Amino acid sequence: MPGTDPGYTGYTRYVALGDSQTEGLGDGDDSVGLRGWADRLAEHLAQHNSGLRYANLAVRGRLAGQVRAEQLAPALALRPDLATVVAGVNDLLRPRFDADEVAGHLEAMFGALTAQGARVATLTFPDVARITPLARPLSSRVTALNARIRQAARRHGVTVAETSHHPVVTDPRLWSPDRLHASPLGHQRIAAAVAHALALPDSDDTWTHPLPPPQTVLPAGRRAATHELRWAAAFLGPWLVRRLRGRSTGDARTAKRPHLTPVQSPVSTEGPS
Repeated sequence: MPGTDPGYTGYTRYVALGDSQTEGLGDGDDSVGLRGWADRLAEHLAQHNSGLRYANLAVRGRLAGQVRAEQLAPALALRPDLATVVAGVNDLLRPRFDADEVAGHLEAMFGALTAQGARVATLTFPDVARITPLARPLSSRVTALNARIRQAARRHGVTVAETSHHPVVTDPRLWSPDRLHASPLGHQRIAAAVAHALALPDSDDTWTHPLPPPQTVLPAGRRAATHELRWAAAFLGPWLVRRLRGRSTGDARTAKRPHLTPVQSPVSTEGPS
């Protein structure tokens, strides 16, 4: 397991690119503000470098090609020494998913950022069927995309947080009720996974450890089927309607943190990673 990078001198400019997960959906809300794993990672970095400045260009609903078209040039203009690039889940959910096309957009971002001298990190995705049984047909897509992410990362020296390998990542408590976005605890674990992959100070593999046994029993049998139907009606149905209408939750939205600014201490009492 990687320990702290002996050559670590601290990052001064961190830029996050991506979609809703990087924006922070599931960790706070639009009324009180979103935190999310990238904010938590920035807080971790700032503990070791008070001069850190951080920008988050992520916008919910964006496909990998849109992240590349809309966020890469602004990210390069900010000249980060650390960047995270996480996208592709929205593509996975589309009927015409093409793993090579999605990975091509990711690789273009990897290449451009590393060529400019940035340290770049990304992550692999968990099997969505272990989170939502109705999503079982998407399992092969997740496997294909993860394989291509690893290949592209190797070609450009990009750090990969291998979240897909660990059973805890599909624990329901790490996911919000819509099962598409991480819960606050899930965002905390993602931040810790990326920090560990980057071998940051005060990072370790505890993010891979299972949670304590749940205090409530998960539904089984007929109750489980009813639970799935309720989820489909509350979240899957509205999502499908938006797709049919050509709409996205990110329509008319812009990045929450488009400029490099100092990192404030978190309002929450939870740890940053």
